[in-house]
Amino acid sequence: MFFRHALGRVRDVGFHHASIPPRMEKAKPLPVNKRSGRYPALVILLMLGLAWLAACETATPEQALRTRLQTMQTAAVERRGSDFMDGVTGDFAGNAGMDRAALHNLLRAQTLGNARIGVNTGPVDVQLQGDRATVRFSAVLTGGSGRFLPDSAQAYAITSGWRVEDGEWRVYYAQWEPKL
Repeated sequence: MFFRHALGRVRDVGFHHASIPPRMEKAKPLPVNKRSGRYPALVILLMLGLAWLAACETATPEQALRTRLQTMQTAAVERRGSDFMDGVTGDFAGNAGMDRAALHNLLRAQTLGNARIGVNTGPVDVQLQGDRATVRFSAVLTGGSGRFLPDSAQAYAITSGWRVEDGEWRVYYAQWEPKL
């Protein structure tokens, strides 16, 4: 009984359907072709074309690699060590025999020892060789208490080896040299 009464009041106010909110009552309708009662063919073709472009757009291997590198940089700055390590292979090798576990521990130590971490990279040079790549770039790493100036900073020249594993780029080798 209550629902009939409430629905009747909604219809009395001028709404066409009870599910249309009052703020949408005066919304301007989409243009309709008066002859056929459908949207103009041009609009439909445009929407189909945009959907096709979105479906067909795939990242090139270089774009995917650059995206992974940016994701890892963001994870380091935001202190998300496990997200950073998602981009590192199980057989990683680094300076002085560093393995994946040692890299993870180094990242943990930096995260615990610094309230704020900064990573600023220079131009990234990507050289693709099939499902492998060599990436060279410079980076300035900063750390500190989070005050106006960082407590420590060091610039590095980094050369890294990448390969595709499970459809994603992961770093399997890295060498870094201090530049300052």
